[in-house]
Amino acid sequence: MKVLFLGTGTSTGVPQIGCNCEVCTSNDKHDKRLRSSVRIEVDGKVMIIDCTPDFRQQLMGLPFVKINGLLLTHEHYDHVGGIDDLRPFSLFGSVNLYMEEHLENVIRERLPYCFLSQKYGGVPDIRINRINDVDNFDVEGISITPIRVMHYKLPIMGFRIKDFAYLTDVKSIPETEFEKLKGLDTLVISALRKKEHISHQTLTDALQVSKRIDARKTYFSHMSHEMGLHAEIEKELPQNTHFAYDGLEIDVF
Repeated sequence: MKVLFLGTGTSTGVPQIGCNCEVCTSNDKHDKRLRSSVRIEVDGKVMIIDCTPDFRQQLMGLPFVKINGLLLTHEHYDHVGGIDDLRPFSLFGSVNLYMEEHLENVIRERLPYCFLSQKYGGVPDIRINRINDVDNFDVEGISITPIRVMHYKLPIMGFRIKDFAYLTDVKSIPETEFEKLKGLDTLVISALRKKEHISHQTLTDALQVSKRIDARKTYFSHMSHEMGLHAEIEKELPQNTHFAYDGLEIDVF
């Protein structure tokens, strides 16, 4: 399995508009963060987790191939704002989106033109597949385990694919879900900044969770400019724990 980090930033991205801090003015490419998303290649299939407002930019330069499954974590705009940019991928047929019922309701309300009985030309051809936080689901022969996490009071869907798990916008993880995260090769989990936040883990929180899950490797994502310079904060992390960055590609065994 290959995982490509398409974006590793929080909702404002990095640099943040109007900010002149040392991170936002850094020339280091590792400090340039689009909104968080990953592209996964496994068993000849391509899946993407979340479809950000930067989706078009993130996919430029990558192979133009069918997206076998687009997995959506929740309704916040930085995670679903690029759905309209799926238009070119309709050349391969309907793009299958996987989401919970409450998210489906939001998507249908925001993008009603995608669901008309008589659609005008060029509209993204998308098909919604409803999932829940209990049952495994299948994307063209690949089994995926849903992982429930909480973004303060908002339920978020995380995903485990084989021995890889992706958890974003985490504030807390119900005790019942840790069983699903045993034996991971690679964990990707959000860590917004060092300072406390009402709906996001701090770096300290994320380190504690990663230690409990004990994956072979852990990568932190969904970071704000307040986390600090990549080159500096990377030095603070324990062994086998890393800050992800845009364009990083990893192999998962």
